[in-house]
Amino acid sequence: MVTSVLRDKDKKVLILVVESFVRHGRPVSSGSICQTRRITASPATLRNIMAKLEEMGFLSQPHTSAGRVPTDKGLRYYVGGLIAEKALPEERVPLIQGEFPNRTADFDSLLTQACRILADSSDNMGFVISPHIFRLPFEHLRFVKISDRRILVILVTPFHMVLTETLESSLPLTQAELDRASQYVNQNFRGKTIFAVRDALLRELPKHRIKYEDTLNKLLDLFKASIDKEEGESRIFLQGTSRLLGKADLFDMDKLRALFQNFEEKAALVRLLSDFISLDRVKVLIGAEVNFPKVEDCSLVLSHYGYSNQVLGTLGIIGPKRIPYEKIIPLVDRMAKSLSLAITVFGREVSL
Repeated sequence: MVTSVLRDKDKKVLILVVESFVRHGRPVSSGSICQTRRITASPATLRNIMAKLEEMGFLSQPHTSAGRVPTDKGLRYYVGGLIAEKALPEERVPLIQGEFPNRTADFDSLLTQACRILADSSDNMGFVISPHIFRLPFEHLRFVKISDRRILVILVTPFHMVLTETLESSLPLTQAELDRASQYVNQNFRGKTIFAVRDALLRELPKHRIKYEDTLNKLLDLFKASIDKEEGESRIFLQGTSRLLGKADLFDMDKLRALFQNFEEKAALVRLLSDFISLDRVKVLIGAEVNFPKVEDCSLVLSHYGYSNQVLGTLGIIGPKRIPYEKIIPLVDRMAKSLSLAITVFGREVSL
């Protein structure tokens, strides 16, 4: 393991190099480390330690006469130590606890607020991924006719948040048919997902041929057409893109433009971020670890939010590799917990 080959003094030097580079963006020399007076060692000893760290892949030297900068491996080691002891500084706690002033059962509004807080508090780009309505269990479901072939689905979750989705039907449906379908679904599938309803209808439709055949056939057609088209993809909320544009000194501008083009392809970004849901802690992806085009200069800090034991989605921050990890990691951790708590508290305040 890495920890077994680094002495305490090696670790200290690595941490000091990372912190200096993140703060100032310049190669770090042994002399500048010595001047911090945070470590007792001569410049010669520090040079030897930094050379050793370079050989081990934690540091690199851009030019022969320059100081050293941390590699992605060096940043990874530094971040690992922060995650092990993540705790939001006390001065930031009241900010987040008081940032959900609007009591709302509108799930999208809550996620938008959370995304804004992440962007504003980090001065980077915040993101929140919403679970798709088809993937959430429902306490109550209602279908409302908008036009002959457009249907509004209103879903109330077990945590009493309200989500809506507009579906397109290939067959005309009356409101009376939709009311019958709503009644049938609520009576037989409460606590299930719309995916589960679709699968059950495919299996069980023959059992209800006499009473529900026409209505259920149309409902199944509605579900199949919409679900097959959407594939149950989640949505992503993004805030703070202009903040990254204001950090042009930290990015190659061609890469930054390509990065924003990729952000426009939200479906791909959602799939990427959803793959990295961490069930027990904040996760940090640095540079090439992200495995997404043109993000070698970026870091992602993400966590999950949910209700009870159910993970609902992912949230976090996208920024340059030189973000202040010691602030961003606990911020994301706390925001995930705050959003989960808000979902629970706000849901209790809503009566069905």
